[in-house]
Amino acid sequence: MEIRRVLDIPRLRNIPLSATPFTQKLMGYLALWPNFRFPPKVEISFENFDRVPNEPVIFAMNHTDRYNYWPFQFQMWQQYGRFTSTWVKGKYYENPAIGKFMQLTNNLPTVSRGYLITRDFLSVMKRAPNNDEYAALRNWVDATSQGRGEDTPELAAEVVDKLFGQARDVFGHPFDPSRETYPVYVNSIFRIMMELFVALNQQARDLGLDILVFPQGTRSIRLIRGHIGLAELAMKFQATVVPVGCNGADLVYPGGSPIGQRGKIVYRVGEPIPYKEKGRFHVPSDFTPFDAMHEAEHRDKLQGYVDVVMDRINELVDPQYQYGDEAAPIEDGERRFV
Repeated sequence: MEIRRVLDIPRLRNIPLSATPFTQKLMGYLALWPNFRFPPKVEISFENFDRVPNEPVIFAMNHTDRYNYWPFQFQMWQQYGRFTSTWVKGKYYENPAIGKFMQLTNNLPTVSRGYLITRDFLSVMKRAPNNDEYAALRNWVDATSQGRGEDTPELAAEVVDKLFGQARDVFGHPFDPSRETYPVYVNSIFRIMMELFVALNQQARDLGLDILVFPQGTRSIRLIRGHIGLAELAMKFQATVVPVGCNGADLVYPGGSPIGQRGKIVYRVGEPIPYKEKGRFHVPSDFTPFDAMHEAEHRDKLQGYVDVVMDRINELVDPQYQYGDEAAPIEDGERRFV
């Protein structure tokens, strides 16, 4: 498997954000405008956008395909002069060209313990972990992050020797096995990177940018339950969240091509959810987003808030995109990180 550059701490520290991102506008003029305005032509419709308050908000949208946020960003800029910073997977920053494009278009790379485990394993073992290896490592890392003691997982001797005993610096934070254990190492990197991620989101808001989040965390035609990351930042920033239902983008972007096919995409905007209206989900002022101990303590509130947002999105999408028994993520397991 090809070994690619990882998203690391120095890269996160050097992501520039702009209130009026030149590359977003350049892409809009040179690529999206011709694609949307001329054959095959893509019709983009906003419903009830007048509900959006005149302040930086967090847009929460369903994620049916790779590119369903591009028409949203384009039309919002063209009609309302608003720009966004969008949460994207950290793995997109590994390719030098794609990473540079993502960086210049105000995208914010999300990091997970799963990403760190998989990429660290790949750098050491020169292969991705199998399902059993990933599950064992993830359980160990998660248990340590929550203060629960757990024995070292039983893995092949070669994996134990290299992964737990080899000094290295994969993410800009060195691992010295004589000073810390493997799960402490992974959790230390995660803490540093998520502090930087939260700071980037705060910077985006300070610049007047809206933040665009896909709460379900992965692509799925039908809506699936959202993750708590959205709630963690919404509560920390005391931000207004605006649910958006995207309809038809999967037909315009049926595969991996960024060139949209002929069709119509409808974005339905729901009623904003101001921070003050959801007092039962509020967390203490000293809450630290993405801290495992704080997440465990307040998970019911955080998940409850996200469930409210996802239910609002469910009301904004056509029947074929609503919750369904057959709903499943397009990517799952360790495959999400490679």
